[in-house]
Amino acid sequence: MDSFQFNKIAMAALGTVFLIFCTSLVAEALFHSEAPETAGYAIAAVDGGAEKPAGGAETPAVEPVSALLASADVAGGQTTSKKCASCHSFDSGGAKKVGPNLYGIVGRPIAASPDFSYSAALKAFGSGKNWDFEQLNGYLWNPKKHVPGSAMGFAGLKDVKDRANIIAWLNSQSASPVALPAQ
Repeated sequence: MDSFQFNKIAMAALGTVFLIFCTSLVAEALFHSEAPETAGYAIAAVDGGAEKPAGGAETPAVEPVSALLASADVAGGQTTSKKCASCHSFDSGGAKKVGPNLYGIVGRPIAASPDFSYSAALKAFGSGKNWDFEQLNGYLWNPKKHVPGSAMGFAGLKDVKDRANIIAWLNSQSASPVALPAQ
């Protein structure tokens, strides 16, 4: 290859680099954009109105269970509790599983089992509260709506009779069951 051929190839390569560089300068001048103060996009959450922060949250309207507890089917509650048995134990002194032991849960302070690490949302929600019949009813209806931010992955029991049955059965799983409300 002679020097003339080499000069033509080198000039073509340098000309291409020069053309690309000039094009980028012109494009930058035409389509210049300022860098944002903070990187990323702000995503505005839409307030659904039903859910409130966990601290002093009001629970959404759920059908009350108190009237059904006096006539609740404890055996039916034991059958329904099989949905819970994969994550909870119900025996006195039973071991924690994914969730805490539920023996004696009715009347017990919320998020108070010393050997279980509760979510921050449940701790904040339960401050000074006990698992009474209506708290259990709301939590069993929909844990994520009753306690926003709860780590419990259960979808809930939509049938109020099933909730009444399981609450009556949970109440029976205690050394000192709480008196059921009269009809």
